[in-house]
Amino acid sequence: MVPVELVGVRVEVPANTPMVLLREQSGRHRLLPIYIGSPEATAIHYALEGIEPPRPFTHDLFLTALDELGASIERIVVTEIVERTFYAEVHLTSAAGDKVLSSRPSDAIALAVRCGAPLFAGDELIAEHGQDPPEEPEEDAAEIIDEFKDFLESVDPDDFV
Repeated sequence: MVPVELVGVRVEVPANTPMVLLREQSGRHRLLPIYIGSPEATAIHYALEGIEPPRPFTHDLFLTALDELGASIERIVVTEIVERTFYAEVHLTSAAGDKVLSSRPSDAIALAVRCGAPLFAGDELIAEHGQDPPEEPEEDAAEIIDEFKDFLESVDPDDFV
């Protein structure tokens, strides 16, 4: 297992697809982008920003249930990718013993952000799908959006014929 950290949640332009970006904590600092759904992206973003919804989200409810049952999340592991679908595990610990639950990475990450559980990725997953970070610093998200707006304002439909 390789310790990773959540870099953040972003939306890939122009497809408008949300993704989480995990980064290897040491070594080459390889990146692991995982495309996720909009509701999960919102849940992760809210937790990162400390926004408390007026009613608990499903992830909050799950953590409350674990607490009431005397269980806690020990760690989250993004284990593999099969046919472009990522898989993860939620490792639980309790007086009744340790358990491992299969999960979507987005839900597992949303839980980890809420309870402070460490994140890991499988060795083979990072070796095969980890991407070296770009040589140059990435552009600021606002810059990218401004460039895209400029492109939209100047594009002519005949350019695509």
